[in-house]
Amino acid sequence: MNKTGIGQRVRRLEDPRLVHGKSRYIGDIKVAGMRDVAFLRSPLAHALIKGVKKPAGYENQVICAEDLNGVRPIRAESTLPSFRNSEQWPLAKEKVRFAGEPIVMCIARNRAEAEDLVELVEVDLEALSPVITPDQAKDNKGDRLHEHWPDNMFLDFTIGKDMPDIRDRADVVVKREYDTGRQVMNPMEGKGVVAWWDSQAEQLIVNTSTQVPHLIRSGLADCLGLSPDLVRVITPEVGGGFGYKCVLQPEEILVAWLAYERRGAFRWLEDRREHLTAGANTREHHYSVTAYADKRGRLLGLDAEVTVNVGAYSVWPFTAGLEAAQAGGNLPGPYAFDHYRCHVMATASNKPPFTPYRGVARPGVCFAMELTIDAIARAVGREAWEVRAENLVPAASMPYQNVTNKQYDSGNYPESLRLAKDAIRFDEVRQRQKTPEPDGRLIGVGFATFTEQSAHGTQVFAQWGLPLVPGYDEARIKLTPDGGVEVAAGIANIGQGIQTTLAQIASEILSIPTDRIRVSLGDTTTTPFSTGAYASRGIVMSGGAVSRAAEGLAERIRTLAAHRLECNASEIRLEDGEIHGPNGTLGFNELAISWYRRPDQLPAGDGNTGLEYTAFYKPRVDTGVFSYATHAVVVSVDPQTGKTELLDYAITEDCGRIVNPMIVDGQAIGGTAQGIGSALYEEVIYDERGQPLNSTLADYHLPGAAEVPHIRVQHMETLSPHTAHGIKGVGEGGAIAPGGAVINAINDALSAMGVEISRIPATADHVLQAIERRKTQKTLTSQHSSEEQQNEARAV
Repeated sequence: MNKTGIGQRVRRLEDPRLVHGKSRYIGDIKVAGMRDVAFLRSPLAHALIKGVKKPAGYENQVICAEDLNGVRPIRAESTLPSFRNSEQWPLAKEKVRFAGEPIVMCIARNRAEAEDLVELVEVDLEALSPVITPDQAKDNKGDRLHEHWPDNMFLDFTIGKDMPDIRDRADVVVKREYDTGRQVMNPMEGKGVVAWWDSQAEQLIVNTSTQVPHLIRSGLADCLGLSPDLVRVITPEVGGGFGYKCVLQPEEILVAWLAYERRGAFRWLEDRREHLTAGANTREHHYSVTAYADKRGRLLGLDAEVTVNVGAYSVWPFTAGLEAAQAGGNLPGPYAFDHYRCHVMATASNKPPFTPYRGVARPGVCFAMELTIDAIARAVGREAWEVRAENLVPAASMPYQNVTNKQYDSGNYPESLRLAKDAIRFDEVRQRQKTPEPDGRLIGVGFATFTEQSAHGTQVFAQWGLPLVPGYDEARIKLTPDGGVEVAAGIANIGQGIQTTLAQIASEILSIPTDRIRVSLGDTTTTPFSTGAYASRGIVMSGGAVSRAAEGLAERIRTLAAHRLECNASEIRLEDGEIHGPNGTLGFNELAISWYRRPDQLPAGDGNTGLEYTAFYKPRVDTGVFSYATHAVVVSVDPQTGKTELLDYAITEDCGRIVNPMIVDGQAIGGTAQGIGSALYEEVIYDERGQPLNSTLADYHLPGAAEVPHIRVQHMETLSPHTAHGIKGVGEGGAIAPGGAVINAINDALSAMGVEISRIPATADHVLQAIERRKTQKTLTSQHSSEEQQNEARAV
């Protein structure tokens, strides 16, 4: 067995440099003569720019929109029905559309001096009426964000059709409204870019903290009016991405423009206040759901309306339509039913634009769907896990095409639920609930099951109408002169362990241990093309490319080694880090010496059997593969304070063939921590003027060690029939289910009180308010009943 191949718990190759602080981030890059920039950002959410007054003597260091010669706006167009395009100028032009939008860029010797210069700039703004809520956008209240639009809607369309026959024959009808709070992503490292002009290479060099270097190269070239060959994008270490860094940023365009225009070196680093107030937002959804079921709780149909408040602009290349379209298409989740209609809307508002965030819409749809399943269970008087199990797509139905034409390739969804239920000792929790807790806390248990479409291919992205549609990923691999291996792939390393897992795939095929494999990523000049790290696609797409490249290299090794070992190539085996034939064994280093130093030892030929191979890959079926999982959680809720404590948390996940179980566990646990933040703590709050009220981490609560419990992960392994090695993506999954599982557990704890939470985050204040509202309702109902009884008595 290969000790560093697929399936092994290989220690991450990245960790020695990460743990010991030896990595190189954007903030560590120093270039001779480099200058820093800072931005004057709009203090108003919606306003006309009447004028900008530069301080005397600093005109060359203060840049506004009119100074950006040749720069084009960001236009993320979509072919989705009813979609409306927007233009986002890197520096606001004529108008600002959210508080924090950059208006002026100031340049100085360091960031402190640049910020001092910002204070000297005067901007004359004429306030306009802001659009903050989706209802304001739908009602066309407030001034229009984009003057050429008839209203403030990015997107408005319907999936499916009406179902009058289902309404007529349903035994149970459940109606609910759900809301998810707006969030920011908060990677440990914010955005950052360092750019300079390389006179020797005649190239614009852009070092940027991004998940998608090859895409950013294309976007920068478009916005700067340059040929792509003039732009080189390099991704150094990235301190977390989560989707925040997978779009073209205005600041990237501006710093790159400075470097190209002035033939110098410039840098911008996002600070935490900029991130919290002006960074891309996410997650703000509203769901109106009507579910139709039979007497047992089996779903017959679902009628829904989904509204996503996507902010001021459409981001490139994923557009303002992605989140809403994904929500409408993924709301049915892992459940088998035949009738579905969903009205999908993406509303514009005077808030920062939406960026895809870990899970892209699915945390919201999972929250809405899982709470609906529990509501159906309460309506029919059955355990929620039983109703959930009967509605999940059964294993015998795989492969399964669901009601929105998602192609579920493989899996056993009910089994994941059963294993998670057993892991938290469900029956013991129910028994515990029968005896009141000494401190008055209430105990609850909740579940959430989801599917995660990963490694979406050309067909899917083309249907979403994106301006840039991904296709093949590429990888290049070669045997080095000392018998090691070099792998180059275009994907970025954003903390997901991809350097290690790609090495493991190469090791599996070539038998060379991972400590002899060097993986290069994230440089548009030195690595082959990939659209990047997003949508849980890396291990499927780049992993598939590395697998195919390694197989190609293995064949070349066999051909050359066969000559040295005097046998047929079919008789050569690559095992245990050596090349074996019927007549002897050859070290990889010996073969490398033959190729690089002693070609006289090799057969005559045209060089097509060299020790380097490039391969292209996409799955045979490129509509995506589906990972899935069930999260089960036990909570306590203090009815006096509203505080929720997570007592137990178990996950059963299936991501197909597991390349590295340790990394998969880390992905699941890390994603769950973010999901717990969504469920209980994190929300960006805006006032009626569009002012963000969370400008520091004292106001925006992230979960830490005290809030995240010990999370136990157990694995299933159902191989995908469509991908190399049966692998499925797993990166986003952990973040999808916590909202549904945690709130279902809270509602279970509060069920005796008649309290039902329907929004996240379920902060202590929110839970306490829900309890108090219910008490008030009971008091009013009791008083009303008493008055009716008294009136009846008087009448008698």
